[in-house]
Amino acid sequence: LSQLPGWSMRADGSLVVAMGNDDVLGVYTCTPYNSYGTAGESRPTRVLLKDPPTFTVRPKEEYFQEVGRELVIPCAAHGDPPPTITWLKVGSVGKSSAQVDGNSSLVLRPLTKEQHGHWECRASSQVASVSATTLVHVLGTSPHAVTNVSVLPLLLAANISWEPGFDGGYFQRFSVWYTPLVKHPPRAHHDWVSLSVPVGAQHLLVENLQPDLSYQFSVLAQNKLGSGPFSQIVTSVPRGFPVPTVPAEPPAVTLRILLSPPQALTANETLRGVLLRWQPPAQLSVALSGYALELRQDKGGWEVLDSSIPSTKTQVLVPGLIKDAFYEFRLVAFAGSYISDPSNTVNVSTAGMEVYPSRTQLPELLPQPVLAGVIGGICFLSVAVIFSTMAACIMNRRRAARIQKRRQGRSCCPGA
Repeated sequence: LSQLPGWSMRADGSLVVAMGNDDVLGVYTCTPYNSYGTAGESRPTRVLLKDPPTFTVRPKEEYFQEVGRELVIPCAAHGDPPPTITWLKVGSVGKSSAQVDGNSSLVLRPLTKEQHGHWECRASSQVASVSATTLVHVLGTSPHAVTNVSVLPLLLAANISWEPGFDGGYFQRFSVWYTPLVKHPPRAHHDWVSLSVPVGAQHLLVENLQPDLSYQFSVLAQNKLGSGPFSQIVTSVPRGFPVPTVPAEPPAVTLRILLSPPQALTANETLRGVLLRWQPPAQLSVALSGYALELRQDKGGWEVLDSSIPSTKTQVLVPGLIKDAFYEFRLVAFAGSYISDPSNTVNVSTAGMEVYPSRTQLPELLPQPVLAGVIGGICFLSVAVIFSTMAACIMNRRRAARIQKRRQGRSCCPGA
């Protein structure tokens, strides 16, 4: 096949010849096979060249004729074998009332309104089929129905548009008919309202409709001979006034703050106390404000030992632990109002160790400002008591001296 231009074989084994000529004439057989061999070739088939149908007389593009008269439309074709000529009205359902004479011409006698439209002449044979169409205009009739009716719902209104049908050979005008659809109409048949369409227009705006109520619309064409059929009925619902709605609040955007705990907290015992060291948080999305140190003694509750460690420090000395006690320390970082999770916990035991200098029991002692106030109050009271005692002694001495003077004066003047 590769040596024959235009010849090919499909996947299903069919032979395809792009251009039929004298080279394809002959007898052909088909032999199927696979890896196991073949069961033999097919029965022979003969290829013959035949001429497809060709029109010798084609109908004109369109014909005009008065209703009731006769219209003959010619159509002829030849081929090998000779083709068969048939006529069909385009879009018709079932058999048409067409008659064909001996020359394969279409004979419309008498011509009726229903025969208006496109007609097709088809020439068919065993080789191929060809067709030609023509348009028949039947004059002197009422208008034909409009087509492609559409309704655009508007605010308390509707815009109806359409495409005109054949006018029957006379000037035609249009009217729009509409009616509301009521679930329980007061009468068996609801009334239709008609509106005239301006001359030359192919659309009409129907106003003053009820919102959210279904309406039916149809278009009617008329000329001097009468009215044509109504168009198809289209149902639509006009729009009402929009109901004001409060726009929904946008979803709250949660700003996620990344603040991981301090890292690698360790404790080393020194002569001055316990030295705690750590690494800053690995993840933080805001500026670090500082650290807070927490401790607990003998598995008790956690207490804040120091809440104002600067963010630049990575170590702190804890003095004043008591002897023979078990301490746990942990550290938290904070950035503004955000506090991280606690760091790892380090344990410190003072069993068998000397008492650290400074304070002896940090958690149990009063805070330094309170303790200073208590001591100051005691000192003030002591000074006040001393001054009161001294003043009382001085007053008693002066009173005794006055009494002594009075007694001495009485003894010096006995006759007075």
